[in-house]
Amino acid sequence: MKTDWKAILGAVAPALATALGGPLAGTAAQILGASLLNKPEATEGEIAEVVASGDPGILARLKEIDAGFKTRMQELGIDLERINAADRASARDRETKLQDWTPRVLATLVTVGFFGTLAWIVSKGLPAEGKEAVLIMLGALGTAWTQIVAYYYGSSAGSAEKNQLIARLGEKP
Repeated sequence: MKTDWKAILGAVAPALATALGGPLAGTAAQILGASLLNKPEATEGEIAEVVASGDPGILARLKEIDAGFKTRMQELGIDLERINAADRASARDRETKLQDWTPRVLATLVTVGFFGTLAWIVSKGLPAEGKEAVLIMLGALGTAWTQIVAYYYGSSAGSAEKNQLIARLGEKP
């Protein structure tokens, strides 16, 4: 079974993973290639191999790269959450216009898969063979389930903005 490197990236470096799935994909790939492989023109396969290795040093480095990426995007005035919200709104609009059942079916399958896997692990325990594969699958399903909840119910971006506003109100002028 092949490791889902994008699920790992999404869990460890969410800002970079988001950028890879949108209009900043080229920039995110260059940053990952340069930072992980000292090769800005690294291919997706090369980046995937390094991320999928699961090496703790690489995962720690990904967190650092992600934090730097977020900071740089803020400095440039690029609001990743606004871009993501517009993307979700576009997807919802598409679903409304087409009356497409695909998102609902996928959401149901992922939800059943995620909670079914959790129930199986709780009731039977992890298997001796293939334990890592089950945990990777659970992580990928958990990431997908989180995205489904954000798609249907919105993200916590409003809460984050509220917290920032409260923090600014508490600052002395």
